[in-house]
This record gives sequence, C-alpha cells and structure tokens, in this order.
Amino acid sequence: MSEKLAILGGEKSVLLKPEDLFTWPIITPEDEAATLEVLRRGAMSDTDVTQAFEKEFAEWQGTTYALGYCNGTASILGALFGCGIGQGDEVLCISVVYWAAVLPVRTLGATPVFVEIDPQTLCMDPTDIEHRITKRTKALIVVHNYAHHADLDPILDVARKHGLKLIEDVSHAQGGMYKGRKLGTFGDVAAMSLMAGKSLAIGEGGMLVTNNTEIYERAIAYGHYERFTSANITSPDLQCYVGLPLGGVKHRMHQLSSAVGRVQLRAYDERCVEIRQAMNHFWDKLEGVPGIRAHRVDEAATGSTMAGWYGAHGLYCPEELGGLSITRFAEAVRAEGASCQPGANLPLHQHRLLGPQPPLPISDGIGKRTFFIPWFKKYQPQKIEEYARAYRKAAKGAEKLIAEDPGDPATLGNFSSRLGRRT
Repeated sequence: MSEKLAILGGEKSVLLKPEDLFTWPIITPEDEAATLEVLRRGAMSDTDVTQAFEKEFAEWQGTTYALGYCNGTASILGALFGCGIGQGDEVLCISVVYWAAVLPVRTLGATPVFVEIDPQTLCMDPTDIEHRITKRTKALIVVHNYAHHADLDPILDVARKHGLKLIEDVSHAQGGMYKGRKLGTFGDVAAMSLMAGKSLAIGEGGMLVTNNTEIYERAIAYGHYERFTSANITSPDLQCYVGLPLGGVKHRMHQLSSAVGRVQLRAYDERCVEIRQAMNHFWDKLEGVPGIRAHRVDEAATGSTMAGWYGAHGLYCPEELGGLSITRFAEAVRAEGASCQPGANLPLHQHRLLGPQPPLPISDGIGKRTFFIPWFKKYQPQKIEEYARAYRKAAKGAEKLIAEDPGDPATLGNFSSRLGRRT
C-alpha cells in the first residue's frame, strides 16, 4: 500500500468496514427481558430493583455501601453533601474535565479552586495541591481522567496531612485498578456516571460508593426522601429531620436503568478485558512513532489498568514533527479514514462563570498536545492495525503536511463535550 497521505491524494489506510468494532453498549436479550419485567409490572418509580443493583454493585466495588442516582452529576452532588461541603468552603478540582465534576461544588455554595494537571496522566498533579490549600479548604475531587488513574498515593498523603475529604470521580474509569486495588475505594467516597456513553453504561444513572456510614446517610438525606426514615438512619444529627429531603431534590435511579445495570455489571469485567486488549494493541503498533505517545498505564509493571478506556486519548508532541499543529495532524488522520479529534475538555477556569482564576499553564495549553483516538470495543487486530496505520502515516508525513498547516485555533475542544460517542 502506498505511503502517500490520503489528504494529498493517496489511498486511505482504513478500508475494512468497522461492523461491531465500535458498538456500545452491548444490549442482549437479557437486558431487554430485565427492562420489560420492570415495565410490565409498573415498577419504574419503585426502588426494589435499584436496591438489588446497589447491593450487587457494592459487592463488585468492594465497599460497604452503594447508592443509585438518576445521573452521575447527582451522585457527585450527593458525595459533596455527604462530606459536609457547604457555604464558604473550598474544594480542590482540576479544570480540564467535564463540568459535572466541578459545578456541583457551586450548587452547595462552596468554591472550586483549580489545581494543575500532570501533562502525562491528565489527572491532578500531586505537586500542585498543597500551596492551594487554605483554612477554608475542605475536600478534593480527584478525577481519574480519560480512564487514567490519578497518582493517588501522594494525593492521599496531602489529604490526610491537612484533614481533607477525598472524593474520587470514577466516571471515566469504573472498575479500573490502581496498584491492584479498585478505583473508588481509596477516598472517603466515590461517585460516578453510568450514562449510555460510559464504559459501564446502563442508560442514564449514577452511583455513589463509600465505607463511611455518616457520608452514606447524609447522601440519603439529601436526595433519597423515600429512604430517609427512622428505620434507615442511625445518626442522631439526622434523625430529627427524617421525612423530607434535606436538599429538596429527588435523586433516585430510574428502575429501567437499574434493571439494565444489573445485567451490564455481570458482563462488564469480561468486556473490559477485550477493550483493553484492543486499545493496547493499537498503541503497541504505534510504539516509537514520533510526535505521538500513548496515554495509558503499564498494566504488567504496576498492577493498574485503564478500565474500559472511556474518553481514550493520545499525547501529542509537535516539537518532534517540526511544529506541525495537532489540528493539521488530526485532519490528515481523518482523511485516512480514522477518527481523530484534537484537544480535550476546555479548561473550566477559562469560563467566566468560574473565573477569574490564576492561570494554569499546562491546563491552558493541553488542547494543543492531546487528541481523541478511536475507542475499540472488540479485539479485531486486522482492523485495529488499519487505524494505527492512519496515525503512523500522518506522523511520518509531517514534513509534507506543514506547507498547508493553518495552525491551531485559539481554543480546541469545548466545555460540554460528551466523549462516549466518539469512535
């Protein structure tokens, strides 16, 4: 096959039809039967299926409690309220992330304070935390961003030193591991989205997990009015309020989602193994290609994993390609028949709703050094290798691309992108 770039008139790299290579979620007759059972008995707004799902989820997660939510945003809000976050508090967050990982802080009257990201992991930089802590700082929200775990050991050291609550956002990494232990079990509480685009996709929903009884009961009190009863609450501080939700909100998970979730959870780990095999094969075929680096963990050496690789990214090094912009590089990859979108989530601290904030040089510039890659759901080596070839051709043809390189726009990405639909 010719190495002439498709954008310059050559043959495309991707010729095989994808078929089920990107199909997600995988819905089987078992999912359909579970949903129909709820519909036919009119139990959509009950909680029996949800509570069964919570029990199974807690056992799978390895936590004492799991609490189902209508969506991931609500689960993060519940985790914050569970940790006692309120008016005047500060919560440390990252900026290059979907807004739902940050804005619930404002809902409770607290202030997000942004911490820099590590340019390799795209997660919170442990070395940038301590100098941002004030007497008002009460918690950190640590996002395992684009399926890559945060560097938890030093982050936990800082949190313990200063008496801060640690909230893990596992929306991108359900079931992922950090040094052999499941993400979402390190902090005081974890929350996650389970919407249809995520790697653990149940339709629309969220989940809170914790071993802390006080946090769990406060989360119930905030948005789960039907469970906020004397029989379910042990805390004397909450007993006097039972009957009405403290937050004035209703957060329960819809039972159609719970029904699908029970089925999806049983198959999830096995499906993730195949996703990781496929994604690692893609990056193995690109090892040593100038200008691009894998955003992944070394599973064999660390005991860590990328879960289901939600929001899969690559790292871009324009200095290795003569300064070729990520915009032009991505354009060339797409011409080869493979998906490639430059950038990441726009830094939230740049939005007027959350500013003004001090500049974060790495976060501010990360859009020009990152790109979305295809999210393979099946291990089909021949097809995957065609997609890898598209990236390799674009990188090796950088010199020919520079002549018509328009450069990068001022911003790459957006504040509200939903990553799960990208292929």
